[in-house]
Amino acid sequence: MKADTLARLQAERAAQNPVVLLTRLSDGAQHLWPQDAVPDALADAARAALGSEKAGSVTIANEPWFIHPHNPPLRIIVVGAVHIAQAMAPMAGPLGFQLVVVDPRGAFATAERLPGVTLNTDWPDDAMAALKPDARSAVVTLTHDPKLDDPALDAALRSPAFYIGALGSRRTHAKRVARLRDLGHDDAAMARIHAPVGLDIAAVTAPEIALSVMAEIVAARRGASLGAPRPAVPSEPRVSIGITA
Repeated sequence: MKADTLARLQAERAAQNPVVLLTRLSDGAQHLWPQDAVPDALADAARAALGSEKAGSVTIANEPWFIHPHNPPLRIIVVGAVHIAQAMAPMAGPLGFQLVVVDPRGAFATAERLPGVTLNTDWPDDAMAALKPDARSAVVTLTHDPKLDDPALDAALRSPAFYIGALGSRRTHAKRVARLRDLGHDDAAMARIHAPVGLDIAAVTAPEIALSVMAEIVAARRGASLGAPRPAVPSEPRVSIGITA
């Protein structure tokens, strides 16, 4: 690999941009996709490699190519170092996710409570600005505290995160939606939020809720119907008026 190609590849990976290294096996010529212009058929093969996350050889226009995708890491950004986050931690790695827990409360975000987990003790607005959730990021808020959850959801909705989930009842979520609308988010944005977070498995305990969240994240990543958000809270909820004698 030429030095300039290596430098470009390293720069794209450092910026967490998805990139595919294309090597023509006949002469070793290399391109980076989508940064470099390549024939449509080769671009299609590169796009498919990013989706499958598998390297392999293909023949395009009678030329053999080796296609090596370099995707950014899959991440789950959790706001709230609570018991559910503790239960999610051992599940994330085997499923291919890096877990990052954001919580400015020093008593919660400790290595003793979350061993081996990347901790960010900044306030969520600063943390999200630094973490820059991308299309391979899931964002989950667990604190029930609008001061912590709302800034994270606001940032997540302005990002291409593939999954956004928020803990809380439907009543809690209705209030949350009203606040997020005040921040400028429309119905299409609200429809991106999985709330109540997690698949409906009648979960009660923290490990059960963690399991339901992880399952829903995997479903959303794989495009399964189970991963679709529930219907958004209406903009103007109906109000029942009781009449007494």
